[in-house]
Amino acid sequence: MGQNFMTDAGVAEWIVGCLGIEEGDMVVEIGPGMGALTRHLVERARRLVLLEKDDELVEVVRGTYGAREGVEVVHGDALEFDLRPFFRRQPLKVIGALPYSVGTEIVRRWLENPSPVQRAVFTLQKEVCDRLCAAPGTSDYGLLSVRTQLWWEAEMVRKLPPDIFVPRPKVDSGVVVLKPRDRAGMPAFDGVVMDRMLRAGFSQRRKMLRNLLPPGPGGDWVDIAGRAGISETARGQELAVGQWVALVQAWQGGEVAEAQRDDEIFDVVDGENRVTGQATRADVHARGWRHRAVHIFVENVRGEIFLQKRSHLKDKMPGKWDSSAAGHLDAGEEYLPCAVRELEEELGIRTEPGRLRLAGAVPAGPGTGMEFVELYLTRWDGALRWPPAEIESGMWMSPGEIDAWTAARPEDFADGFLECWRVYRAGSGRGIP
Repeated sequence: MGQNFMTDAGVAEWIVGCLGIEEGDMVVEIGPGMGALTRHLVERARRLVLLEKDDELVEVVRGTYGAREGVEVVHGDALEFDLRPFFRRQPLKVIGALPYSVGTEIVRRWLENPSPVQRAVFTLQKEVCDRLCAAPGTSDYGLLSVRTQLWWEAEMVRKLPPDIFVPRPKVDSGVVVLKPRDRAGMPAFDGVVMDRMLRAGFSQRRKMLRNLLPPGPGGDWVDIAGRAGISETARGQELAVGQWVALVQAWQGGEVAEAQRDDEIFDVVDGENRVTGQATRADVHARGWRHRAVHIFVENVRGEIFLQKRSHLKDKMPGKWDSSAAGHLDAGEEYLPCAVRELEEELGIRTEPGRLRLAGAVPAGPGTGMEFVELYLTRWDGALRWPPAEIESGMWMSPGEIDAWTAARPEDFADGFLECWRVYRAGSGRGIP
């Protein structure tokens, strides 16, 4: 399978040290092979998953480490492995000496947003390490560099010679450490548009971006480059990650919309959910007044629920996981029309009111942010698109897995979601007819 096994115990121990294992960490080793890293991991990690694809090697791994307390041996392919259960098994750290043939694909698969990984240490072909960590303007800087650095800080911490591996590879290897990028300093961006622009912008490295990027709603190239603050003759490899974000925003016609507006007008209600007046969002939240909101759970054909991860730009509970869609009722608005509107605004789902089913109601209280909530259910199997200022990312997850996650780590979720999830599971939360 293109594997090269490490033989230097000192180097292996040093690489494991780069993972910074602490008590309570969940550690996954991809491809333990003959155990060069594993023998040091079992001494440091109290919870360890050993993921091995090779049919024969997995039996060796089981025989050597399978009986150890806290060690789980999994026979599986890292490119097909389901990472979703690890959102509840945090903090998650990943390590592996990856096969040269699929190393890049494994890195992309495990670090693709949203990822449960909090830190990763990979041994890879040095050329791949160089590309992951490359700076703008260098020959190694390209599509892989920007895709990775949009979400991760990458650093190559050591070069490894061929003679510490068997069989001996023909090229040098490297050790790269990756940790999530702090979102606070990063503007929101449309991930779908970004990826399309990156693929076009790096398709021919010697050409200028104005000759590679498709026409967009942001005007002609001179206007787009001016708003993005880049040269009209810029090439893809010259732009830092932040400049790529600015370029995507300019190409789309301007900056990403705000996550919310403080001057929106809501109905203020009493303890019986009767309207007593109107006030701005800012005043309603600042004064803790009761108001109204909807939450919607969207289910697919497999019975999974879509969860959204709130943008870091949100004023309340940024970065928390939440219902498929949710939002406040505008002044004078009824619950069902609000649910239809929020589905389109947040997920790009256009549907009729008759396609939504009322699943229950949640009274206003601290757990809902003083919102009287109506919860609706609907089914959707098409594509989803969301405003990046509102939603950072999302994923489909089975109700059973959500049960396990909310029980293990309720702090990962928005308060209103937890209240709605209890109503869903206690009542009609067994699927949508």
